[in-house]
Amino acid sequence: MALQDLVIGMSGASGSPYGLRLLEMMLRAGRTVHLTISPSAAEVLFREHGRTLNLDRFSPHDLLGEVADSLPLERLKYHHFRDFSAGIASGSFLTGGMALCPCSMGTVAAVAHGMSENLIQRAADVHLKERRKLVLVPRETPLGLIQLRNLTACAEAGAVVLPAMPGFYTRPKSIQDLVDFVVGRVCDQLGVEHALFSRWSHPEPPTD
Repeated sequence: MALQDLVIGMSGASGSPYGLRLLEMMLRAGRTVHLTISPSAAEVLFREHGRTLNLDRFSPHDLLGEVADSLPLERLKYHHFRDFSAGIASGSFLTGGMALCPCSMGTVAAVAHGMSENLIQRAADVHLKERRKLVLVPRETPLGLIQLRNLTACAEAGAVVLPAMPGFYTRPKSIQDLVDFVVGRVCDQLGVEHALFSRWSHPEPPTD
C-alpha cells in the first residue's frame, strides 16, 4: 500500500543516531522506507559513528552497521540526493509522510523558502504542497532570529517542527534512551507503532 511508504531525508546536522534509529524502527514496523542522504550527512555519520558511506555505491550495512543484518532491507529504497527522477520527487507518488531527521538549519531554510536544490529539499517541498505530514527534526542550539523565523515559516506551511529535545520523565538510563524518546515522538507523528519509551501516566500518590 503506497501510503505505508515513508520518506527519510538525512541532512548535515549533528544527530545521526536519531536518523539511524528512526530508519530501523520504520523498517521493523513493516514500512517501506525511501531514504535520501546529503553529503554533509555522510560526513556527520563518519564523525559520529566512524562509518564511511559512499553515496554513489550505497550499502545499508555501511550506514547501519551490524543492525542491518536483522532488518528487512528489501523494504529500504535508497535514492541518490541528486536523483530528481526518483518517485519521491513527484506529488503523484503517494507516501504516508516524511521526516527530515536530522534536519540542518540550511535544510530548514530551504524548506521555508521553497528551494529544491537536491532530492531532500524537493521531497520536502512535495510533502508540503500535497498537504502530507512533514516532520522536521532540527538539532541546533542556540537558535538565532533567522533560524526561528525559518522554523516558524515551515510550521506555518504545514510542517511539524519536532526538535531533538528528549523528555526526562521516563528516567532515561542511557544515551540510547534519550535517542529513543525523540525517535518515538517522530514515529507518533507518522503513525508508526513502537514501544520505545513508557508514555506519561498520572503518578500514583505516595502511600503511608
